[in-house]
Amino acid sequence: MNDFERITTGLGEECGVFGAYDMDGGDVAASVYYGLFALQHRGQESCGIAVTDTYGERKVLSRKGLGHVDDVFHEETLSELKGNLGVGHVRYSTAGGTRVENAQPLVINYVKGTLAIAHNGNLVNAIELREELSQTGAIFQTTIDSEVIAYYIARERLNVSKAEDAVKNAMKKIKGAYALVISSPRKMIGARDPFGLKPLCIGKRGNTYFLASESCAIAAVGAEFVRDVLPGEIVSITKNGVSSDMSMALPKEQEARCIFEYIYFARTDSVIDGVNVYQSRIIAGKALAESYPVEADLVVGVPDSGLVAAKGYSEQSGIPYGMAFHKNSYVGRTFIKPKQSERESSVKIKLNVISEVVKGKRIVMVDDSIVRGTTCANIIKMLKKAGATEVHVRISSPPFLYPCYFGTDVPSNEQLIAHAHTTEEIREMIGADSLGYMEIEKLKDMIGGLGYCDACFTGNYPMEVPEEDISLAFE
Repeated sequence: MNDFERITTGLGEECGVFGAYDMDGGDVAASVYYGLFALQHRGQESCGIAVTDTYGERKVLSRKGLGHVDDVFHEETLSELKGNLGVGHVRYSTAGGTRVENAQPLVINYVKGTLAIAHNGNLVNAIELREELSQTGAIFQTTIDSEVIAYYIARERLNVSKAEDAVKNAMKKIKGAYALVISSPRKMIGARDPFGLKPLCIGKRGNTYFLASESCAIAAVGAEFVRDVLPGEIVSITKNGVSSDMSMALPKEQEARCIFEYIYFARTDSVIDGVNVYQSRIIAGKALAESYPVEADLVVGVPDSGLVAAKGYSEQSGIPYGMAFHKNSYVGRTFIKPKQSERESSVKIKLNVISEVVKGKRIVMVDDSIVRGTTCANIIKMLKKAGATEVHVRISSPPFLYPCYFGTDVPSNEQLIAHAHTTEEIREMIGADSLGYMEIEKLKDMIGGLGYCDACFTGNYPMEVPEEDISLAFE
């Protein structure tokens, strides 16, 4: 995510991982490219693909760079990436800065061969693990915590006979959130943290297996969704098929999926752990309508993640649903990055109000979150300038009060508008006629009884977290 995106959404995405293994020996770089394209919403700072030929020299070829998938990869570059086993990554930086050496997948050459690793998430004990590794001679090439994982897997691989056992031993050391896709010379391995904070799933097309952060990427390559990788599960995909190790799994009641996947991060057409993201957002919108009814003429959503929740609000309330905004999808990374003083104009470049839709109407505006409040205030101003007589804001998440340590770039407490202000004060600051946030106890209805993490709203972290913001230590 670039500065422009960061300003107009307020939140940083996660990252996206994708893997492909063609048992028939066909090249997979193009499939990985399309898979990453479908995951572009999860990270726009950098991307990369690493491939290996399991039948040939088993040498890893890789390419990565700053920018979107179609900035970094072209037909020519993809045709050079010859190999039937590939790992890909789209990145939004959570720990470590925006530098090309921090792009993934990470490729490590060591005694047992070559590992390529793609990681979505954030470790909470990365600093002490990095220190421990440095003391024993490890030299780090990047400032990302993913390199710590790669080192531990490579180190553990020297003591065990199988790569998946090395992954399991590394998982005993690392703490935090992670979905991993790893290629070793002849197998593709997927691993999900025991809490299930980050999503990961398996797909299949003919004799090609896929691993992906979201099911929408499985669909994008014309594959069938097989199943989710379970929290704490390690899956190993070889020419003999898929094998599973559940020895790192926690009791079901300790599972803690990131609730923000369902509210905001995941693409609307994805299904995560059996829960349809579109449906979970409809449920959120309906809950808002029940909690905060209001007399109005039209319900509108802020693109993109507010749209479905707005539809849910409309269905529950009986107030018609309308499209009030045109979103410019072509604002890329090269756009001049606005300063603080230019935030208002940057929102107008990104979103434009359709005056004919809102003029003379009382509007219910549904969005996924209020982080700093700046963007929301500017959108309300735009709606009123276009002739809306009232703007009632409904937010499909509770107020952000605590930092996230697991890979979501929730700003520090000082920057969170809800940290220092009441709902009424925020309503006044953003210029809304009324304001209602999702009630914390209704979050559970969105994901049908699955265990989830809502620590950014409640401060109830599923594990011990550091006292300082660990991402700062990696800059």
